[in-house]
Amino acid sequence: MTTVTIVAAIGAITAIAVIFGTDVLAGVVLRSVYAEVDERTLVQVVGRGHRYGDRRLPVVGISSVVLTAATGVLSAFWGAPAAAVLAVAALACLLIWLALFARISKPINAALTAAALNGTVPEDARALQDRWESIIPLRATLQGLALVLLCLALVVR
Repeated sequence: MTTVTIVAAIGAITAIAVIFGTDVLAGVVLRSVYAEVDERTLVQVVGRGHRYGDRRLPVVGISSVVLTAATGVLSAFWGAPAAAVLAVAALACLLIWLALFARISKPINAALTAAALNGTVPEDARALQDRWESIIPLRATLQGLALVLLCLALVVR
């Protein structure tokens, strides 16, 4: 495994860790906080949070996917097949996470952001948030697994 492959893996691990940490925070802390506030507060806080997250976190998420793919390709190219397989498995986790985000989380983010900015409270605000939170354990698991797989890719070289 070359230095460039190791740098790509470390970059991917770092980017994944940001998204993993965000998902874990949502599941472990914010979920309980949101359960204790009224719907207007929920919409304002969650909607505005998604407004910034959806603007700022895509660079990190895209970087994690690109660098993970690069780690797999470079590992294969430089004769580290076990590392390549682990990186490809990590990439699969990230792509599943991305599909879940695009199909479930992103539309809810958009609805709650629009409501917050318009000062409205959708009748189904709590149901939207419950749906969003329902996949957080799976999202965090996928990110965590991708982290472990890439760490193992560095070890097996």
